Formats: sequence, structure tokens, C-alpha cells
Amino acid sequence: MTREQLVAAARAATAHSHAPYSGFGVGAALLLDDGRVITGCNFENASYGLTLCAETVALATANAQGDLRRVTEIAITGGPIGPDGSISGDAPVYPCGRCRQMINEAASLTRRDIAVHCASADGQSIETHPLSKLLPHAFGPGDLGLA
Repeated sequence: MTREQLVAAARAATAHSHAPYSGFGVGAALLLDDGRVITGCNFENASYGLTLCAETVALATANAQGDLRRVTEIAITGGPIGPDGSISGDAPVYPCGRCRQMINEAASLTRRDIAVHCASADGQSIETHPLSKLLPHAFGPGDLGLA
């Protein structure tokens, strides 16, 4: 699977975003080592602290399916939701700090420096970064003596 195809899967997931408070839809797509793709989208809550980011939803789904150790790449995209429900934007979307930490948990289990594809809503701008560059000096299972 190409990064463009993975970004396209993340873009498709944004259509299911529940973002009535921020008006900012986000989709994520995980590539597993066997070629399968798991997607997620943001799911906001009136109690903002309970909001789930797209990356967290996708990672939790992978975990629920027993596949968290199989994650090799993740694509993230998003942007403002228009009145017609479309999501637009030409700037890449990056994972928030919490999501970087969640991706690091999967990376620690897989012993991979997971590739993170940050894409614009229109899919025209894509930047790829290893997780270690987005979250240097990460705290993980090894810090607890578990790795």
C-alpha cells in the first residue's frame, strides 16, 4: 500500500467525524504488517476532556482486534468542516501530544519507529515523519522497566 492510499483511507474516515464543538474533522488510518488497514475518526463530547482523537480511536480499534503489535504506519488528515459537511484544508494535520504518546505505545510494542503521514484534507500535501522525530525522548514501557 502506498502512503497516498493510506492517506485516502484516512480522508474517507473523516466523513464520519463527530465534531460539533470544534468543527474540525480528523481521520486516521493504520497500516498493519499484513496489509490490512484500520481507520478511526474523531469523536467529540460536550465534556471536552472525554473527546477521542481519530488516532486514538484507530489504535484502540486495533488493540480491540488484537492487532496493536502489527501497526507499521499511520496517516492523519483533517480540516474545518464546512456547512455542507465537507472537510477542507490545504495544510497537513499533525497528531496532538496525547496521540503522539498513544502512537508511541504501539511503537514500543512493535519495536518500530512508526511512520506518521501528516496530510492535508485535500490530500495534496503529505509529510512523512518517523515517530521519533515527532516525539523525541518519549516516555514508554521501557521507562517502567517493562520493555
